[in-house]
Amino acid sequence: MAIDGIQTRTNIRSSLLLFFISLGIGIIPRQAFALSFDSNPPRQQSGFLLGNSSPNEKQYLIAQSEPDEAYDPFSDYSEFDEDSEEEADVNFFRNGRFLTVGITGGYGGFTGNFSDIYTGSPIFGLYLTYFFDLRLAMSFGFLTGDHAVKFDSKLETYTGNVSMSSINFDLKYYMNTQNVTRGLADLNPYFLVGFGQFYRTYTLAKLDGYSRDSTTGFDLGAGLEIPLMRKKAYLGLQATYNYVDFNDENKGSISSGGQSEELIKKISGDLFNMLIILGMNF
Repeated sequence: MAIDGIQTRTNIRSSLLLFFISLGIGIIPRQAFALSFDSNPPRQQSGFLLGNSSPNEKQYLIAQSEPDEAYDPFSDYSEFDEDSEEEADVNFFRNGRFLTVGITGGYGGFTGNFSDIYTGSPIFGLYLTYFFDLRLAMSFGFLTGDHAVKFDSKLETYTGNVSMSSINFDLKYYMNTQNVTRGLADLNPYFLVGFGQFYRTYTLAKLDGYSRDSTTGFDLGAGLEIPLMRKKAYLGLQATYNYVDFNDENKGSISSGGQSEELIKKISGDLFNMLIILGMNF
């Protein structure tokens, strides 16, 4: 009996010991986890996890930039525009021209019935061009020339001289030649469009005095400029068509001695010129 009581107490003690050991094993990790959680809280990260939340599976953290550095599709691109404008200004100051002054000479001719009444002849003048940038410029020009004139009425043949002068304001656009060969790129081709004031003065043998009139016309032309003297000067070639409408155009008569004489051909037509320009760049 005593032995049985001793074994019984021993079993009870062993059971209690195993119970407390197992209880201690379960409590210690929990306390350690709680202490580590309280003392060092996990750092909040910007991102998200891919995969399940199971601890046995791998999880991947996808990093993201801070909200202040995130891409904004509605951001203002004005700073890029400023950079491009600044680059264009620097290129203009290095390679562009501000002002050109030149003298010109060439041939002035006529179209329509003007070509039968007036004789084409040499003309000369001056040109002044101001550049807004590498491509766009404003041109001011003055041209003058004298031409022989001859027209017939049913009663008389009139001969003499007509002086043609013009003041022109044209807008020039220089073509971009960066993608062509170097030889052609140096020609600096351009187009021009503008308007002018045209003056005409008659001096006829069988008519007393002289007649002067003027009209506003429109210019359309093209040209090229060949650099000279390391781009300090240039040689230009230019062709321009001038649309004009004088007061007596399409009229079939002329006044002579207070009487009206009928003309065989009406006085009508336009002007054109082909010029050589020698200029200096500033």
